[in-house]
Amino acid sequence: MKPVKGPKIAPERRVELAAAFLSGGELYDRVRPSYPVHSASWLIPEHAMEVIDLGAGTGKFTERLVAHGLSVTAVDPSADMLQQLSNRLSMVRTVVGTAEQFPLPSSSTDAVFVAQAWHWFDASAASAEIARVLRPGGRLGLLWNQLDVRIPWVHRLSRIMHAGDVHRPEARPAIGPQFGPATAHLSHWAQELTTEDLIELVKSRSYYLRASEQSRSRVLNNLDWYLFEHLNYRRGQLIELPYLTLAWRADKLA
Repeated sequence: MKPVKGPKIAPERRVELAAAFLSGGELYDRVRPSYPVHSASWLIPEHAMEVIDLGAGTGKFTERLVAHGLSVTAVDPSADMLQQLSNRLSMVRTVVGTAEQFPLPSSSTDAVFVAQAWHWFDASAASAEIARVLRPGGRLGLLWNQLDVRIPWVHRLSRIMHAGDVHRPEARPAIGPQFGPATAHLSHWAQELTTEDLIELVKSRSYYLRASEQSRSRVLNNLDWYLFEHLNYRRGQLIELPYLTLAWRADKLA
C-alpha cells in the first residue's frame, strides 16, 4: 500500500502555532492526558539505557520512560514547560533546545522519543539531528494521542475545539532517509476527566492559545452549549474522553 502522508502545515504557521506552548506549562501539565503504558513499552528497544525525550513539554511521556528504568534527558524549547517537568521528575536532566538543533553529544543515546510534537518540527532537519545523537542501531520513536473522531460525539467535539492535529491512523509521518522503514502501533483508551477539566483541556490547545478574544469566546460558548445542553452533562460530571494513541518506530541505518 502506498504510504499516506500526514497533514501539511506551512513552515511559518507551524512556528506560530508551536510558539503557543512556550508558556502555560502548569495548565498543560494539569489537563493533558498521559500515554498508554503498552505504547511506551512497544516503542522502547530492549537494549536502551540512555534516552532522550525530545519536545518533552511538561514530561507526560517522560514519566513513562522513567518508570521503565531509563536514564532520560528531556529537551524542549520552553523553559517554563521544563520547569513543570523538573518539579515532578527531579531525576531527569533537562536541556533547552529545538528538535532541529539541541546541544547534546553525537552518538550519545540509545533512543529518541517524540510525543505529541513531531508535526511541529522540520522533519528533515530533525531527522538529521536525531540521527547525529543516536548510537549505531538507535531508535526513533514517535507517538500521538488524538481524539477518537470515529465516534460521532467526539468528532463534533473536535470540530468545536479546533483539534487540528487529528491524523488518520494509516498516515505515515515523514522521517528522513537516515532511518529504516517505520512500523506502526495503535492503542485505544479513554481519559477520565470532569466537564470543567475538558474545558481547561480546550484552553490548553494551540488554536485557543493563539486565538483572538472573540474567537476564544465563541469556542467556549459553543463548548458550553454542546456539553450541557446538547449532551446533557452536569457541571462537574466525570466523563470518559475516547482517544487513540498512534505510535511509530524506526531504527537508525548503519
